[in-house]
Amino acid sequence: MAADKKRKHTLASSFKFGFEGIAAAAVKERNVKIHIAISVFVILSGFVFSISKYEWIAIILSIGGMISMEMMNTAIERTVDMYTKEYHPLAKQAKDIAAGAVLVFAISSVIIGFIIFLPRLLAWF
Repeated sequence: MAADKKRKHTLASSFKFGFEGIAAAAVKERNVKIHIAISVFVILSGFVFSISKYEWIAIILSIGGMISMEMMNTAIERTVDMYTKEYHPLAKQAKDIAAGAVLVFAISSVIIGFIIFLPRLLAWF
């Protein structure tokens, strides 16, 4: 396709593609499934412990960010795999760095969860 004949999508089709990507990740990606399951548990815990509006904001940002990071990691892995099936140090580095970004966000999310829920859990015991 020529550079001057770029494909243009409607706003509705852009949303459709986005939802298709979310659905594909939720169905096909083990780690996304794990994050969704943990997210459901965290959301239910938020209701049980009546967390504050600002704590909900932190939880929602953590959940949204975590699932988004996992999806970006998957997109990077798929792109690298499409480019080369052979071992290449830069391909490994790209995949490792993307996985590291997910790990950093996961650790941050767990810390946020501890800050919000640990005092409430300790109060129960």
